[in-house]
Order: sequence, then C-alpha cells, then structure tokens
Amino acid sequence: MPQMSRQDPLIEHHTVDYVPLAERHGKARDLFTLWFSTNIAPLPIVTGAMVAQVFHLNLLWGLLAIALGHLLGGVVIALASAQGPRMGIPQMVQSRGQFGRYGALLIVFFAALIYIGFFISNIVLAGKSIVGIVPSVPVPASILIGALSATAIGVIGYRFIHTLNRIGTWVMGSALLAGFAYIFAHDLPADFLTRGGFNAAGWLATVSLGVIWQISFSPYTSDYSRYLPADIGITRPFIATYLGATLGTILSFAFGLVAALATPEGTEAMVAVKQATGALGPILMVLFLLNIISHNALNLYGAVLSIITSIQTFASRWTPSIKVRVVLSGVILAGCCLVALGASADFIAQFIGLILALLLVLVPWASINLIDFYLIKRGVYDIASIFQADGGVYGRFNLHAIVAYFIGIIVQLPFANTSLYVGPWANLVEGADLSWLVGLAVTCPLYYCLATRGQAQKVRAVELGYSD
Repeated sequence: MPQMSRQDPLIEHHTVDYVPLAERHGKARDLFTLWFSTNIAPLPIVTGAMVAQVFHLNLLWGLLAIALGHLLGGVVIALASAQGPRMGIPQMVQSRGQFGRYGALLIVFFAALIYIGFFISNIVLAGKSIVGIVPSVPVPASILIGALSATAIGVIGYRFIHTLNRIGTWVMGSALLAGFAYIFAHDLPADFLTRGGFNAAGWLATVSLGVIWQISFSPYTSDYSRYLPADIGITRPFIATYLGATLGTILSFAFGLVAALATPEGTEAMVAVKQATGALGPILMVLFLLNIISHNALNLYGAVLSIITSIQTFASRWTPSIKVRVVLSGVILAGCCLVALGASADFIAQFIGLILALLLVLVPWASINLIDFYLIKRGVYDIASIFQADGGVYGRFNLHAIVAYFIGIIVQLPFANTSLYVGPWANLVEGADLSWLVGLAVTCPLYYCLATRGQAQKVRAVELGYSD
C-alpha cells in the first residue's frame, strides 16, 4: 500500500474528479470500520427503542425483525459501496452513466437535500447533547460547536473521516458492549422478556425500517470507497461494507430495544439509556456526542460533493479545487446553522419525517444504479464520457432510466405511509411503509427490460448500417 507522500496528503484535494490509480490507497477493512462506527449513534438507538415503545414487539421478535431488516437492506448499501474502487468517482457523478449528464441532476438535487436535512438535524441533536452534558453552555453556542466540529472533519476529507472511524470502531464498539454488559449484570424488570409480543404490523414495520435505513446511505457509499485500489475487486469491499453497516446498526437498534425494556414502560429512549447503564451513562453520552459530530461530517461531505456535481454539470471543463470545497462547506455551515438556531422543539421529528418521505425517490434510483452497474454494463463505464459536456456515449438524457425512475416513484405513492403523504393503500399492513418493496419490485425489471431492449436496438442499427 502506498505511504503518505506529497501526492497523498492528509487534506483531500480531489472533489468530484476521477481518482488516478497512482493515488489509490487503503484496504477493504476500512469500509467495515467506517460503516460500523458511523451507526453506533443516538439516532439508531432511539429508533431501536421504538421497536418496543411504538411497535410493541417483545425482545425475541424485536431482535429477529431488526436483524432481518438490516441484513436485507445491507445488500443494497454493500453493492453500491463495491462500485467505488472500480469507478474512482463519487456515487452521484457515476449516475451520469445511467441517467445521462443532465438527467442525473434531479437525483443529485434530492441527494443534496437529504444530506443537508440530516446535517441540520444532527447539529441540533449535537447541540442538545452538549447542553445535556454541560448545562451551562447556551444552546446557540452548543449548536455552533457541533456544526463547526463536523465541518472541520468534512473539509479535511476522505482520509481523516476513515481515520476517525477506525478509532471509533474500537471505542464505540467497546462502549456499547460495556453498556450491554452493565444492563444484563443488574436486575431487570419482571416483564423484560414478556413486555410486548408478536404482531404482524409491528414486525413488518420494524423489518421495513431496517431496509429503509440501509438504503438511505446508498447515494454516498462509493464516495468512501473510490480511493481504494482498482484491483481490489468487488467481493472484499462488498463484504466489508455489508458486515460493518449491518453489525453496527443491528447492535445499536438492539441496544435501544434492550434499554427500553430494561426501564419502566414509557421512558424516553435516551433517558432509558442513561437509567439502564447507571455509572456508564454519562460516559456513553459523551461518546455518542463525539460520534454524532463524526457522522455528521459525512453528511456535509456528501452535500458538498453533490452541489459541486450539479455546478460542474454546466461547466464540463471546470475542475474544482479544495478551495471550492472549503467555501461551499462554509456556505452550507452558515445556512444550516441559521435554520438550526431557529428550529422548533419538534424540528428533528419533522425533518426526519421529510427525509423518510424523500426516500421514495431513492428506491428507484438504487434499483437503476445496481441493475445498470451489475447486470447491464457489468462494471465497465467510459469515465471520460461521464465528464464530457455532451455526456459522451451516455448522452445528455437517458430516457430509459428516466422513465423507469419516475414510474418507480409513481407506483410507490399508493402504498406510501409518511408524515407528508399517506397513500390510499398505505394501511394494508398498519404502521408499515411497504412502498419501498413495490418500488424495487417494479423498477428493477422495468429498467432491465428497457435498457437491454435499447442495447439490442443499437446493435441492430449498427448491423444495418444506420448507426453513426
């Protein structure tokens, strides 16, 4: 593996451009530590507590639903991550090879909106966490501290993000295991194993939540694998990402479920964590705060790359420098802080509802992305065309992908069960949003048929002499 040199600095100098083979570095296991550490955080723990508090499952059925949902959804994030070493470009730039140069803009816009939404939500959460640990610090100052810290990590970029998560895997993993040990070493409520039970609606809702959780990461997974050596293959990045993402989230969800069952019914999730872990509680809160900040750097990094991708779509000869990334990070930081400082008490819940609704647009994109990469083009893309002003061999618009994408969104709407929109068939299984399943089932075969038919027509045109 190449050692750090002048050509391989700590502060990342690439933005959305192709990473040359000579500058590739790292190992597949870096993807395990990144996705494992990222998911040992308050939000998945709070979500895991919902399995008992909202969906009313007991420990056994809750753990089974959590594991199944993340193991299924983890296939998507792992397949997306494994594309990075082969392509050497960010995930959203790669979408030009599927949707066309301008056709990919809508996807990039939605991705940027999701990143910014999560960034704002997490700086609010970080601010509240700081106040909870040090009550004397004013809320506005706490929000700014959390936002500036995440921005600093995001500006330094790829290498520092991976380094922090390598450390975080050991620290956060050990802390979570210590929390489990503390809870089970002390007296548990009499109804710890019997509170709740099995209900089909709650079980399917938990499985769906796990699947959606994993898919939500897919638009930026290859951003963190694109520096790996090109000859690393598909299997090793897939396994490392899959194990890291699924184990991290399953442990966090399970910890939230166990903490909720170990405290009186109705206890707020993070309060339950503090109560259930006793003397470890304050230490866990500090570590969770640090992880919120570290994870939020990924949201800022993804937002910046998405915005640069959008601008570069209209300026094909422009190669943005690190200065552009720093300036854009500052602009996003300022705007997000203004929103966060004026946020209402239920802001996080409202924003998470919006983000979950936007996942309706991610499922068709993920379907097209994976079908195109693994079954249509089999990992072979013309990188030069992706950066050409006219889209090169991929053109400005790929109607096959665009048609399949919008149909994939439309077929989900009747089954959608979000805070913004509830479809007429949303309650076929009460409380479970199964729109993602419909989106996958329709978009995958539809795009495959359209794309292969289009290829056959091009071949026929060449054979008949009608092609350029």
